[in-house]
Amino acid sequence: MAASPPPSRFGPPLLPLLLLLVVGYFTVSASAAGELSQVVGRGTESDGPYFEPFNVSYDHRAVRIGGQRRMLVSAGVHYPRATPEMWPSIIAKCKEGGADVIETYVFWNGHEPAKGQYYFEDRFDLVRFVKLVAAEGLFFFLRIGPYACAEWNFGGFPVWLRDIPGIEFRTDNEPYKAEMETFVTKIVDMMKAEKLYSWQGGPIILQQIENEYGNIQSKYGQAGKRYMQWAAQMALGLDTGIPWVMCRQTDAPEQILDTCNAFYCDGFEPNSYNKPKIWTEDWDGWYADWGGPLPHRPAEDSAFAVARFYQRGGSFQNYYMYFGGTNFARTAGGPLQITSYDYDAPVNEYGFLRQPKWGHLKDLHTAIKLCEPALIAVDGSPQYVKLGSMQEAHVYSNGKVQTNRSMTGNGLICSAFLANIDEHKYASVWIFGKSYNLPPWSVSILPDCENVAFNTARVGAQTSIFTFESGSPSHSSRHKPSLLLPGVHGSYFSGTWWTSKEIFGTWGGESFATQGILEHLNVTKDTSDYLWYTTSVNISDEDVRFWSSKGDLPALKIDQIRDVARVFVNGELAGSQVGHWVSLKQPVQFVQGLNKLTLLSEIVGLQDGAGFRGQVKLTGLPNGDIDLTHSVWTYQVGLKGEFSMIYAPEKQACAEWSGMQIDDILSPFTWYKTMFDAPKGTDPVAIYLGSMGKGQAWVNGNLIGRYWSLVAPESGCPTSCNYPGAYSESKCQSNCGMPTQSWYHIPREWLQESDNLLVLFEETGGDPSKISLEVQYTKTICSRISESYYPPLSAWSRLTSGRVLVDTIAPELRLRCDDGHLITKITFASYGTPSGGCQNFSEGKCHASSTLALVSEACVGNNECAISVSNDVFGDPCRRVVKDLAVEAECSPSSATKEPRAEM
Repeated sequence: MAASPPPSRFGPPLLPLLLLLVVGYFTVSASAAGELSQVVGRGTESDGPYFEPFNVSYDHRAVRIGGQRRMLVSAGVHYPRATPEMWPSIIAKCKEGGADVIETYVFWNGHEPAKGQYYFEDRFDLVRFVKLVAAEGLFFFLRIGPYACAEWNFGGFPVWLRDIPGIEFRTDNEPYKAEMETFVTKIVDMMKAEKLYSWQGGPIILQQIENEYGNIQSKYGQAGKRYMQWAAQMALGLDTGIPWVMCRQTDAPEQILDTCNAFYCDGFEPNSYNKPKIWTEDWDGWYADWGGPLPHRPAEDSAFAVARFYQRGGSFQNYYMYFGGTNFARTAGGPLQITSYDYDAPVNEYGFLRQPKWGHLKDLHTAIKLCEPALIAVDGSPQYVKLGSMQEAHVYSNGKVQTNRSMTGNGLICSAFLANIDEHKYASVWIFGKSYNLPPWSVSILPDCENVAFNTARVGAQTSIFTFESGSPSHSSRHKPSLLLPGVHGSYFSGTWWTSKEIFGTWGGESFATQGILEHLNVTKDTSDYLWYTTSVNISDEDVRFWSSKGDLPALKIDQIRDVARVFVNGELAGSQVGHWVSLKQPVQFVQGLNKLTLLSEIVGLQDGAGFRGQVKLTGLPNGDIDLTHSVWTYQVGLKGEFSMIYAPEKQACAEWSGMQIDDILSPFTWYKTMFDAPKGTDPVAIYLGSMGKGQAWVNGNLIGRYWSLVAPESGCPTSCNYPGAYSESKCQSNCGMPTQSWYHIPREWLQESDNLLVLFEETGGDPSKISLEVQYTKTICSRISESYYPPLSAWSRLTSGRVLVDTIAPELRLRCDDGHLITKITFASYGTPSGGCQNFSEGKCHASSTLALVSEACVGNNECAISVSNDVFGDPCRRVVKDLAVEAECSPSSATKEPRAEM
């Protein structure tokens, strides 16, 4: 650090700065009682064992790990929604955020794509994922199901199940139960063989059978009840040695833990006193549908829900999701769920920390872990204190607490949660001999029943602003030409696009003709989103004259379609319909003689069947309607280009490609391809497809997923989100009037340095020349902390005579760039009375002129920094005024080579 500048210029000398500005701030060690010995070094993948073998049990208060009660935080991560190369970084971010456990569903259709043929490789390498979790010293919650839902294609069921004679899903049906038991046994045996259960020295401490079956059980009557009981006994019979759970199953048998899935679970009670209170799905965000806005859940409300859960006796809580990821290929569920599964999770789709949510929840977890000795000491109910009409306290201690006097010197282990559930008003409450101010809809956590360590409504974490930018300083795709035709070059793309036209209707292969309208999945077996139906309609002179005299057209009517239906007459697109089991009425233009009528059924994620239902008929004819339902139809599964694999580098000779011309832009049912170079660096890559219509995109033969530039309604998105009050997925939405998704993740692992092949199939017409390729990273970070904010949680690790001393330690403002990035500039800094928020800060009347220099000195050139918010650092620019420190900074990729994602 440079020599101290003269005080007259910069305020106080920099000597205190050496003590109070901390580069690489402290993190709290929140080791709980009874932490297990880890055998393998953390972060090291091996064949185990990973821990000294330990038993898992439970009592009415908590899950017991090695005999010790634990307050556990779990992070939901679905392994197939990221690449294996991403897994170590994601797991590490979960751990750093305070998670003890990683949770995942098991995806049956990914692991058994054909009956008896199993797949456990690449993104579906479940064993490898569990081992990586164990290597980080974390536990594992394995939700086998095998029905997952999870906005995953067909809820995780293999489509081939539908072809088993006599099968009926999720009820007392022998064919279904046989297949379910076979798969569940397969997974359990695999975990045992790899020694991944706790008693084998592995990380798995909980597992789940079925999934939210209580939501639908009643429609099956007694058969549903028998099935639920069978599933429980089948699971228990597998002798896994650890507890099983059933979520949302209020009548779960005594040996099975029933658990809660919801936005709030503090009011949940298990169906037996002998079971602990477990929250298997804490919905900290929500999924998005094509043509809808993007849901967001405020960090303050998410923290409030979690704090209330532990305050009211909860012991195990799992974020659904902590990392959401991407629905690669055709794994997105139905109806109409988008390719991104970001979920507004604390770790975003690309693997970056979503701030302030990640940091705010990390602070919450640290505060809860500081309370763990008191939380596990209470065997019955905590002491309850009514503090006001909508305010209450729960006090956990190993002895009787006199809540009307100070806790100083009494020698008890004691922690308290003070809640204000009023949505509108602050409340001042009196307890422990002092007053506490509670913001609306908030919980204050007092690990020592005296000092507030954390309040759910007061956010001390930074805000991060993600950006998509060129990965190379010498090129910016924001300024490349709008047309990338031959001879015109952009940043990464070759400058040349080629096209190939797709055939409407029958193109050969496995086409066949039969009478009647067949159900979509019965024909496609989910090998493609697309199914063509073609028939002939004979039109007479009388028909043509009738329509001419009426000035009207006949119409094709279909009772119900899902998700997309397109109508073609004589090779020309007549119209389309989008919806979930909605009717279709499409005017059609026929000519005299034989007309070819072609229907295209498209699925956009499976849920409950697909295709057409009811009658298909022509109306508006002079002699009455024509029922086409039982006509002879020719069926063709998929696209010719799709089954010829013209998206694969080694199959480029299988299509007739020609250079793209102006007329090819906005042309429907067209294949496009180009070559591109990968952006420099190691930041995640995204492709902008907002100029396209609807289709699918491949990179080097890997299907990124479906794309669709369907626009959300103009209304429904507030200008700001007020966190207090019960949350629902429609409360805090954004992106109204914009396409639901325009950017799509391309994993770095799918790219080579140059000569990457991009192939698009475009259904409705788009402009590929406006596609851009960018990297995502956090460019802008900012924070605002008051000198009245709480001391850093690291202060709670400093003990004197068994008591925590924190009241003399100043708060800290913390800033952090993404891994491999450095703070390169402080764009705003003010200690005093700044106004505004991130990207809109301004100085107030009170301002310490030394702020910018001091903050720059502490932060610029570092990945992270922490700044003490104190007059000792900045001087006192306005006495007897409570001051804030507001800082905004820019992050840039480090000039040094960033460490690549771990490769196993």
